[in-house]
Amino acid sequence: MPKSLALDFDRFLPYRLSVLANTVSQDIATEYEQRFGLSVTQWRVMAALGRHEDLAARDVARHAAMDKVAISRAVAGLVERKLVSRKVATHDRRESRLRLSAAGRRIHDQIVPLALEHERRLLQRLNADEQAWLLRILDALAPSPETALD
Repeated sequence: MPKSLALDFDRFLPYRLSVLANTVSQDIATEYEQRFGLSVTQWRVMAALGRHEDLAARDVARHAAMDKVAISRAVAGLVERKLVSRKVATHDRRESRLRLSAAGRRIHDQIVPLALEHERRLLQRLNADEQAWLLRILDALAPSPETALD
């Protein structure tokens, strides 16, 4: 019987990127979970709405690069907490439009500086050339909007 193939996860790029992304995300997530009672997905919804106001849930999912079902659950929790408002779209009664409420905006505006400081501390591990290369590499590896999966 032929020997089966095995992945060396320590060298497998998709695995390493996933672990790094989860670790970096969880570091900041712990702070906003404790201080604001938000999950990672809820914060990503709020971040998307903070940048692109008045979005449909499917657009939030696209901007946050997350599963539509997870986004739907997060939105429901945020609406229940009155951090996000939901209105039926005038052009299509089947679609709802989402936006941060005043309370949601206040929390968003408190988290953004925390997130930026977290990013600053993370990037200070790299020199200026390494930071520039990292951004170029991330841009090169990221799927374009036309090829991103829905």
